[in-house]
Amino acid sequence: MDQETAQAPTRPPVSVPPAIVVMGVAGCGKSAVGTALAAALGAIFIEGDRLHPPENVARMASGEPLTDQLREGWLDAIGEHIAASASKGEGVVAACSALKRGYRERLRGFCRDITFLYLEIDPATASARVASRKGHFMPASLVGSQFAILEPPGRDERALTIDATRPVADVVAEAIRLLAKS
Repeated sequence: MDQETAQAPTRPPVSVPPAIVVMGVAGCGKSAVGTALAAALGAIFIEGDRLHPPENVARMASGEPLTDQLREGWLDAIGEHIAASASKGEGVVAACSALKRGYRERLRGFCRDITFLYLEIDPATASARVASRKGHFMPASLVGSQFAILEPPGRDERALTIDATRPVADVVAEAIRLLAKS
């Protein structure tokens, strides 16, 4: 098993989409929710941050936001991991900001059956969370740039929105409930 993915042992008792991308700005809880959701669903978890090329990590660590062009290879790597798991019949949950509609469409180019779980959060809470993280390359100074380009999923996208200011366990329980109904 490689460093980007982890597998839980069983599928859930409820029917959920085969591919879920937990999305939103830095600090919304993508990794925490994604890890817990994958475990609850018996799915593979893909940590999108681990798939950034070193150049992207260095750029963000120095306080420079990524451009659309710099995100392309990263999105493709996430999409390839999702597609590989889905093609084996494995449920998959990926953590990826997917901030723009175009990014979400790019991911869907690898797997049409993706459902996006948008973790909605306000800028102050996101900034405070990022500022309190230890050992992560993303500085709190970049949170504003993420909100500046954020395009929340539209009604015509296969996406569910959850208030990310709630505790992780509550967010995961709500996600499972909404996913089972979708």
